[in-house]
Amino acid sequence: MGGLAKGLQVIRAFTRDHSALTLSEVAGIARMPAATARRCLLTLEELGYVMRRGRSFLLRPKVLELGAAYLESMDIEHLTKTHLEELARLTGDSAALSVLDGNDIVYVARTSVRTLVRLEAHVGSRFPAYATSMGRVLLAGLSIDRLETYIRTQKFIALTDHTVTDPKKVRQLIDDCRRMGYSAVEDELAYGVVAVAVPVLDQHGRVVAALNSSSHSRRITKVRLVRERLAMLKQASKQISAELARVPGLSLSAQV
Repeated sequence: MGGLAKGLQVIRAFTRDHSALTLSEVAGIARMPAATARRCLLTLEELGYVMRRGRSFLLRPKVLELGAAYLESMDIEHLTKTHLEELARLTGDSAALSVLDGNDIVYVARTSVRTLVRLEAHVGSRFPAYATSMGRVLLAGLSIDRLETYIRTQKFIALTDHTVTDPKKVRQLIDDCRRMGYSAVEDELAYGVVAVAVPVLDQHGRVVAALNSSSHSRRITKVRLVRERLAMLKQASKQISAELARVPGLSLSAQV
């Protein structure tokens, strides 16, 4: 099964900033010998997941089937669509649902009536948990041991001048989130992005996802965002939590 692991490493080498890669670039990013990367690319090309353009390789739309399998098995988008659309309609902004995957958050559902100039997320987008409102909510739901491991192993990189990178301060913000039941950030993930998030719980009261409302910091301050949207977020979270209680796989995946 080592070949499968290497093939997935090759697929993950492609990103928004590196959508077309040469063989040597894939090998470097995936940290594997060029010969191994070549075999993986040729196999992925034969299976329809990768295509070639000159000396570069690109992902083909078929790779979406891999992520779609998770979303379809959970039926998350269908279960949350109405609630997210209502939040977006009431706020005139964006609403999203994410889960924790490793040290990152991954968007599993999103609705927007406004495009953020500095950042546009979509289903499947990944962001470092420490710099996001949803990430801090999800980290606050971890066990003490898992949180300690996260703080010890995460590299806290400044994404803007406002990103909190001191591990002790990050830990304090997570503790505050656990105590208050929400997290809010402004200009930490990207300039212009302000967001507030609350946890989504399973039937046992465990945090399995995070729900947020985001806007542009020139349009609304973090303080006003919390004051005006926290109550409706909590209400939507209760409704989504009840819906997701029908998805046992989400609870199980959150414990891994």
